[in-house]
Amino acid sequence: MIQLPMIEPVFRPPSEAYSLILQVTIGCSWNNCTFCEMYTHPHKHFRFKPIEELEKELAAIAAEDLPVRRIFLADGDAMTLSFRRLKMVMQVINRYLPDVQRVSSYCLPRNLKHKTVEELAELKAMGLSLFYVGCESGDDLVLERVHKGENFASSLDALQKIKAAGAKSSVMILNGMGGKRYSQQHAVNSGRLMSAAQPDYLSTLVVSFPTGMERYQQGFNGEFEPLDKNGLFQEMYWLLDALELENTIFRSDHASNYLVLKGVLGKDKTRLLATVREALDRPGSVPLRQEWMRGL
Repeated sequence: MIQLPMIEPVFRPPSEAYSLILQVTIGCSWNNCTFCEMYTHPHKHFRFKPIEELEKELAAIAAEDLPVRRIFLADGDAMTLSFRRLKMVMQVINRYLPDVQRVSSYCLPRNLKHKTVEELAELKAMGLSLFYVGCESGDDLVLERVHKGENFASSLDALQKIKAAGAKSSVMILNGMGGKRYSQQHAVNSGRLMSAAQPDYLSTLVVSFPTGMERYQQGFNGEFEPLDKNGLFQEMYWLLDALELENTIFRSDHASNYLVLKGVLGKDKTRLLATVREALDRPGSVPLRQEWMRGL
């Protein structure tokens, strides 16, 4: 397949491994979250690609005559584009790749503040049907500490808009985000947020600091203490216990997780809680991902 021009590095959700990555924006328009280093590269100043460039790229892909079933709109903030521009992107995709079954994108809650349910429904009808929403936490204090620029209410509003439009949401929560001091309230309020939103998919990752914690610590006034394995397991137990979900596919199997958990919530809640309790009460009884296997 032809290699599309990309401004590296490029990130995508694990579930989009076999999707065509179409870089419609460069970087992230917010880019203030202290836990995220994905778009701090000097080449990643936020901007969007002209529609003419996207059309050339899609025309080149179409000329290859290869089956493209799924497309992921990169970079981290494609949904910040106006409804008008997103509609133009979808029109071009449908023109050149009419057999595409699903288009997806990362989505900050703020991206949807000025988009109506009707506009989202129109985009969904054109194929933009899955949004990866990085809520990270449902706790307002923790969100403030990490400079997320969101809160419980703004995250819930965005998730409810997605559901009302008939699209699907895949939400990420960051295990360990509040450190030892705020662990329980981070878990419980994240559970409250998810219970209110009822997302289609929910996953957890462990907050990581590959280049150090100095920037992160600043938001916590130096009081952040990272969780050890048992702390992460206890926080996961609090989160699962707080979740009241009806039919959400749950995954805690990212490479950053020590303890791999999979199920559908709520029917698998009792089983998952028992697994976490086993890991807490009987160390070594539950298989864990080895340290050398973990990563982002």
